[in-house]
Amino acid sequence: MAATATISSSTTALATATATAAALGEVEDEGLLASLFRDRFPEAQWRERPDVGRYLRELSGSGLEKLRREPERLAEERAQLLQQTRDLAFANYKTFIRGAECTERIHRLFGDVEASLGRLLDRLPSFQQSCRNFVKEAEEISSNRRMNTLTLNRHTEILEILEIPQLMDTCVRNSYYEEALELAAYVRRLERKYSSIPVIQGIVNEVRQSMQLMLSQLIQQLRTSIQLPACLRVIGYLRRMDIFTEAELRVKFLQARDAWLRSILTAIPNDDPYFHITKTIEACRVHLFDIITQYRAIFSDDDPRLPPAMGEHTVNKSAIFHGWVLQKVSQFLQVLETDLYQGIGSRLDTLLGQCMYFGLSFSRVGADFRGQLAPVFQRVAIRTFQKAVQEAVEKFQDEMNSYTLMSAPAILSSSTMPAAVSATQPGTLQPPMVLLDFPPLACFLNNILVAFNDLRLCCPVALAQDVTGTLEEALVKVTKIILAFHRAEEAAFSSGEQELFVQFCTVFLEDLVPYLNRCLQVLFPPAQITQTLGIPPTQLSKYGNLGHVNMSVIQEPLAFILPKKEMVFPLDEKELVPELRAPAPELADEEPSSLEPATAAHLEGGQEEAESREPLQGRPASVSP
Repeated sequence: MAATATISSSTTALATATATAAALGEVEDEGLLASLFRDRFPEAQWRERPDVGRYLRELSGSGLEKLRREPERLAEERAQLLQQTRDLAFANYKTFIRGAECTERIHRLFGDVEASLGRLLDRLPSFQQSCRNFVKEAEEISSNRRMNTLTLNRHTEILEILEIPQLMDTCVRNSYYEEALELAAYVRRLERKYSSIPVIQGIVNEVRQSMQLMLSQLIQQLRTSIQLPACLRVIGYLRRMDIFTEAELRVKFLQARDAWLRSILTAIPNDDPYFHITKTIEACRVHLFDIITQYRAIFSDDDPRLPPAMGEHTVNKSAIFHGWVLQKVSQFLQVLETDLYQGIGSRLDTLLGQCMYFGLSFSRVGADFRGQLAPVFQRVAIRTFQKAVQEAVEKFQDEMNSYTLMSAPAILSSSTMPAAVSATQPGTLQPPMVLLDFPPLACFLNNILVAFNDLRLCCPVALAQDVTGTLEEALVKVTKIILAFHRAEEAAFSSGEQELFVQFCTVFLEDLVPYLNRCLQVLFPPAQITQTLGIPPTQLSKYGNLGHVNMSVIQEPLAFILPKKEMVFPLDEKELVPELRAPAPELADEEPSSLEPATAAHLEGGQEEAESREPLQGRPASVSP
């Protein structure tokens, strides 16, 4: 078997080698023929005609003798073929004639066919266009028919979609916001799927208009007296509408609630400043606290701050709320200061208590503004005091313009002095009764005491310097008025009038001014001032005239009028030091001291006698530090 396999392999190899050699020989013959007959026969011609190739290969394989006889053989074969052709033509000439006739007839028919075909070709484009138009119209008709059929089959669903805008408007106008939001979500899905359909675009536009109306209604609800559960529902609807970001939603909520609060504050009548500010305090305290409670229940500032998306800025949401609260507090302080400047009478302490309670209530929400109330009330208190002191000086000026020096009995030595005047209550600060001999000084003191009594209602220690300075300026003006009176009347003074004027100045310097100093020390106890400043009582004099008027400034212009032996010096050290060391009175532990104004009957035109004047007791006015 192994030998048989070897023989088969050898035979196969031999056949393969023979075929390869034959193929190579043909390739060589073809190359040789191509080079020999390049001029006579194109290569493409004899390659396309196998008989030419065979003949040429046969010639290439013939001998020389055969090649010499080949032209003669070809000539004889040509003559033989020509003779056979002549014989065939003579024998079948009728056939050739009929063939020529048939050929001519066929040529003529082919001409007719060609003409008809030309006409057909000329008409084919229009026919082709007509066919296209027909096919197009047929397709449109078929498509319309399919659409009509589909529309008829889906009539119910299409009608529901077309009625969405009307249904949306009905839901919004009847406050069915939950259903309206579901419809809006469904329309958004339709828009994403079929945004190219004009009908869907129209439905989307109408639904957006209804959503805008819904937004206006929800914002309007926030501008009314709405409770916390309703606020939660409204903000929930606004969040589901996905119109505002979280920061914008907070701003919109605060703007709407602020508009409602402003409407309430605007409705308060402002004819009476006290009524206006008290109602404003009450409205702000109640409604502002409600708004803050609602805001903190709806929005949380304790959430971890997420990193902003690309292109977005970080928003500090807690700053929005705090900024709004600060704005409301600032607006309240402006209204408070405006009403206080318009004047609220002697009810400053009551108003201060209400404002402090208002600020204390806001401390629960981290907006305690009581520290900002003190400067407002200080400015109003000192302004009111300065105005009252200015009026007292002007009244003193008027009194001095019509005042005439007249002798009068000493009030203190009179046995007819009322018992109510002599029997002073413990803790009261009795005005000097000698002032009743000089009505301008008594009226001036009464006006100053009225100003003190109004000031004591709201008398912070911080006003000690301003009050002292205002009073000292007023006393300086009074001194100038007295000097002007002296210059105007000095030439006409008699000896008795000169003595009365000296007594007038002495009472002013030795009785009125020291009494005002004692009043200042009641309003601003030195111990309380030193405690506030954190200094020992002995060092209070280093800080200027805090709580007492500088006597030298007032006494110096009048020094040339008074006798030298009656010169009045500043308060004696023995009188001042014990008062400086006295403990500051507490509001809750002891009764406040009272200032009793000394009143006197006014002289009409200087004609009424001083003996007819009776001391009039005014209402007691308490002064507390």
